[in-house]
Amino acid sequence: MNAGPDVVIRGGTIYDGSGGTPFAADVAIDGDRITAIGTVRERGRAEIDAAGLAVTPGFINMLSWATTSLIADGQSQSDIRQGVTLEVFGEGWSLGPVNDTMRREQTEQQGDIKYDITWTTLAEALDTIAARGISTNIASFVGAATVRIHELAHDDRRPTHEELGRMRALVDAAMRDGALGVGSALIYAPATYADTHELVALAEVAGRHGGMYISHMRSEGNRLVEAVDEVIEIARRASLPAEIYHLKQAGRSNWMKLDAVIDRITRAREEGLAITADMYPYEAGATGLSSCFPPWAHEGGLRATLARLRDAEQRNRIRDEMARPGTDWENLYEAAGTPEGIVLVAFKNERLKPLTGRTLAQIAAERGADPRDVAMDLVLEDESRVGMVIFMASVENLRREIGLPWMSFGSDAGSLAPEGVFLKSQPHPRSYGTFARVLGRFVRDERAAPLEDAVRRMTGFPAANPKLDRRGLLRPGYFADVVVFDPARVADHATYTEPHVYATGVAHVLVNGASVLRDGEHTGARPGRVVFGPARRRG
Repeated sequence: MNAGPDVVIRGGTIYDGSGGTPFAADVAIDGDRITAIGTVRERGRAEIDAAGLAVTPGFINMLSWATTSLIADGQSQSDIRQGVTLEVFGEGWSLGPVNDTMRREQTEQQGDIKYDITWTTLAEALDTIAARGISTNIASFVGAATVRIHELAHDDRRPTHEELGRMRALVDAAMRDGALGVGSALIYAPATYADTHELVALAEVAGRHGGMYISHMRSEGNRLVEAVDEVIEIARRASLPAEIYHLKQAGRSNWMKLDAVIDRITRAREEGLAITADMYPYEAGATGLSSCFPPWAHEGGLRATLARLRDAEQRNRIRDEMARPGTDWENLYEAAGTPEGIVLVAFKNERLKPLTGRTLAQIAAERGADPRDVAMDLVLEDESRVGMVIFMASVENLRREIGLPWMSFGSDAGSLAPEGVFLKSQPHPRSYGTFARVLGRFVRDERAAPLEDAVRRMTGFPAANPKLDRRGLLRPGYFADVVVFDPARVADHATYTEPHVYATGVAHVLVNGASVLRDGEHTGARPGRVVFGPARRRG
């Protein structure tokens, strides 16, 4: 007598990731693959009752910063409990390639999570993390800033012909090793020093290998439309697909620009360019407080920035420029509108950790100082970027973006747990709530998009864009990354003041056929793998 499948998920409503009409069916899984979808008569070694629940492919987090959090805890709790089965890294910076100088700088700048950087290439880094045991799959773009630092350090200048050739060779090697493409983050130094020509040169290499260009654009505020034009120009000139990271309109004066952005992208897509975007469903973003300083203040790296903050003349210049709209840089201090809109959430210095959760305005009032001076002082005292949450987006625009057919989703955050080292900082609630918030608040409660289309844009769509192999759909032969959740109950609970709270409503998560979440509780399983781009297939 033949044994039945390893797992049968019975009686659920299938949202297969294509965006098609959902249907009732069973799903059979053997090993790491889906073997059948339909009526499965054989009994599985394990059975999951999905009656009244949605059964979908695993969700793809298109912008994850779970690199260090997975090193600390491979269980990826906050994302697994939302149904995320693939973390995609590489927003401008990637784990590799690194040289000895970069390794030393990165080690010095580590925060609460300490680890040895034993790798040189991006592939070696991903393999190192996976070998520790992880519950989610992982993949990565190669960072444009990373290859720039590798060759030019933190200098504000164009690369020579020879230097650019070496940068292109690094991208070529990363693509052959399985990177998904090139990622940039152009408001941050030294990435902001790169011109369009440099980015096209790197993107061309990725395109030859079937990869993408993906970008935190040069502006999300005052020069938003121009920044969208640059992404489209790079896609056109380099002949490859391009995606905009966390599309938003930063600062109240820029909220009305969404129409122009949608028009630009729609027209580019009609021309045949594969332009897409991703987002997180929150009015606030999160980054480093030092990002409020102009780009020239960052040349040479963190130690050079700290030296400038100690120099009275340069400090005065930084203070003055923070008070003016950035004409050639992204002034996040101005985008916040008020220092009340900047919340400090992560410090390295134990003496400063009691300030976690306070606004810049509150700290400035207590110190009796200009908030711009306090921002500089905090970076100096902490000798770090200092983590901040910054309020600058429109909820009405978020609602509209969630319904766009070319929009996928990413947390722009780590995958955490309300315990241990993670409690030393106060994260953005998106770490715990991004996908549940889309499905619960925006799709179910506010009807910003049909559920089947929202699932498509969490699964099949973001898998197809970077050409992932047999991921993102519920189909026989595909890898068994599967989520079972209750559309009526899925919800986020993390807030800006109480962020360490898990989402609810996801009952079961399987990664490569292994049960990682069962009846809402983590099993401890760590079946995650490295997922490679089109130039290299493994796993």
